[in-house]
Amino acid sequence: MRPPYPVEIVPLLPEFLQRRRAKMTYQLRRIEELGLDRPTYFWVLNLSYRGEAGATTAEGDLESPYSTIRERWRPMAAAARGAGLVEEKDGRWHLTAKGRDLARRQHDAAREHYATLAPLPPHELTRLAGLLDRAFAATARAPEPSRRIHTPWALAYRDGEPAPGSFAQLDAAIFGLWQVRDDCHMSAWRATGIAGPDLEVLTRVWRGEAKDESGLFDKLPHQAPADFLASLERLRREGRVARDALRATADGTRFRQGIEDETDRLFFTPWPDDVGREGPWIHEALGRVNAALT
Repeated sequence: MRPPYPVEIVPLLPEFLQRRRAKMTYQLRRIEELGLDRPTYFWVLNLSYRGEAGATTAEGDLESPYSTIRERWRPMAAAARGAGLVEEKDGRWHLTAKGRDLARRQHDAAREHYATLAPLPPHELTRLAGLLDRAFAATARAPEPSRRIHTPWALAYRDGEPAPGSFAQLDAAIFGLWQVRDDCHMSAWRATGIAGPDLEVLTRVWRGEAKDESGLFDKLPHQAPADFLASLERLRREGRVARDALRATADGTRFRQGIEDETDRLFFTPWPDDVGREGPWIHEALGRVNAALT
């Protein structure tokens, strides 16, 4: 599709992913039975989306490209291995048979939960799921971005084709679109040469998320204090963050908006034209879905 892109849809995607299992209790029982904490349990589930290849320590996989505190995932991996759910082979992490069984049961429970949800009339749910699933299929096979880490996770997450028009199809489509968006975003900012931690500091300043440096640092638990201050100093030296206040300069705003624009180009260009034309309706319908999931 061509601009203007329906960018108003973008923030609704993570909102949906945060709410879709809000009333699901299966994982709470399993966490208690296994004696795990919530982060470890979901670390195991996320590992299941890596497929047979497993997970590596590459940035964007087990290591966050925005973190300066490396191996923050190690305690979760250790707890999961202690529970017999994962194992490490040749530098890659994989699920054990017990871990695969856990992931399968969680997946089935989620599908059962989704079957109880009716956030839209059936014909509207069918329409919304179909449109977004077509958008995902197109973005997943697009030639850009050429480097993809997260898109393959979306294919493993689907675990076959969910029933057309179902909430499960909507879930798979939105999860897939968000993984593609991640790959598009990483491609966009890496092309500028900025480091991931610096980008995150700039993004939060650009969005006006904090009034002062202390408030901003509180939002970055995955950055060490010295690294955070170094990032902020680099951004100020480069003229992207003001010296006298915690705000993006005109150059910083143009630079960060350019990354966002390139992310949108990579993400939306592959969408079928007829899906793009439905952007206003998709935004309105998905907004109603998210509201119903609270």
